[in-house]
Amino acid sequence: MPLQNADPVASAQTPLFLLIVDDEALARARIRTLLADIAAECPTSVAGEADSGLTAMSLLSGSAAIDPDVVLADIHMPHMDGIELAGHLGKLPSPPAIIFTTAYDTHAVQAFEVNAVDYLLKPVRAPRLRAALQKARQRLPAGDTERLAALGQELRGGGRSHLSCHERGRVLLVPVEDILYFKADLKYVTARTLEREYLLDETLNHLEMEFPDDFIRLHRSTLIARTALAGFERAREDCDAHGWALIAGLPEKLPVSRRQWSVLKELASRNRRS
Repeated sequence: MPLQNADPVASAQTPLFLLIVDDEALARARIRTLLADIAAECPTSVAGEADSGLTAMSLLSGSAAIDPDVVLADIHMPHMDGIELAGHLGKLPSPPAIIFTTAYDTHAVQAFEVNAVDYLLKPVRAPRLRAALQKARQRLPAGDTERLAALGQELRGGGRSHLSCHERGRVLLVPVEDILYFKADLKYVTARTLEREYLLDETLNHLEMEFPDDFIRLHRSTLIARTALAGFERAREDCDAHGWALIAGLPEKLPVSRRQWSVLKELASRNRRS
């Protein structure tokens, strides 16, 4: 039954467009049922559903992209969790408000630290959902990207699965496992895969801290994937680099500093033996 004492002012409000993100179909169905229950007090329209953060981003940045006002996202999901999703959402031209829904109450404080509008503990109750959606109408600012990445790393025990970049008015996701190296140039960082380059709004120092087991520094301006090191060449005496790193699958070479030379040669030797 719908909740009683509906507010006529609220009833006249423009519906909020929602994206529901949860890997459990029953959880998504429950949210839809609750939204119907509170429709008189808090009108909404579900623009779409997704079973992971990765699927959600495809709905938000594809050729037929949806533009929700609010994303209701579970925190613990496969492929891409809710915390990582929140970081990518913050880079959209018009970021939606975020409301986390989860069965775990241990991360409530952190959720508010990254500017989530609210945090709903499962099973979600209608009054709490209504209150959260009313807060969302204030359109709180998106959370800080680096704080979101740090919280996600703490929750999942590792870095993000994807990085994001703006291109032609869209947000593209770049799988971290596909990246061969990062290269800093002025205030931007370029991520290189076998296919192409992507321009990221990241810092090299932050990426080095987030992915210490996956990438290693070659030079003050370059990180390389540990698995991408194919070998080395000595540089000429008049060259700024002490040597050059060879990259698996690419013809180009990257400069190696004197400080990193011996460390990286040992890593490349291990790669060849494995």
